[in-house]
Amino acid sequence: MEQMKMMLVDDEERFLSTTKKLLTKKGYDVFIATSGAEALEKLRTQNIHVVILDVKMPGMDGIETLKAIKRTFPMVEVIMLTGHATVESAVEGLHSGATDYLTKPTDVNDLITKAEEAFEKRQRLEEKIRVAQTRSFMKSPREIIRDTE
Repeated sequence: MEQMKMMLVDDEERFLSTTKKLLTKKGYDVFIATSGAEALEKLRTQNIHVVILDVKMPGMDGIETLKAIKRTFPMVEVIMLTGHATVESAVEGLHSGATDYLTKPTDVNDLITKAEEAFEKRQRLEEKIRVAQTRSFMKSPREIIRDTE
């Protein structure tokens, strides 16, 4: 079974380094990015399953980054993270494709739980896609009989 790869995206470098260390100690494969643009670049070169994305960042903010991720990498699950939680940003993030929403400071175990849930959601979706693709290649018994006549 594939191990989850996650990426933390936040402009607060102290948060990134501390959280990465905690997650790495717990056995997770963690990438970090300090901006939306950097996150998109890493997604182009790495097979990342779950992104933990800060809403408030200079330049390309979290909602903009989320929309770009979902447009280019629709299978990547995104969890929005903010210290400035508002109902509006939560609703906008969820409507734009975020899987879930956490507020800072967040307990690392809560972050892990949400990331694992998002990863499981992605795995279920990938399995449905594999089954659908397999069915499209398989012939029904009627088609097999018709082809042999």
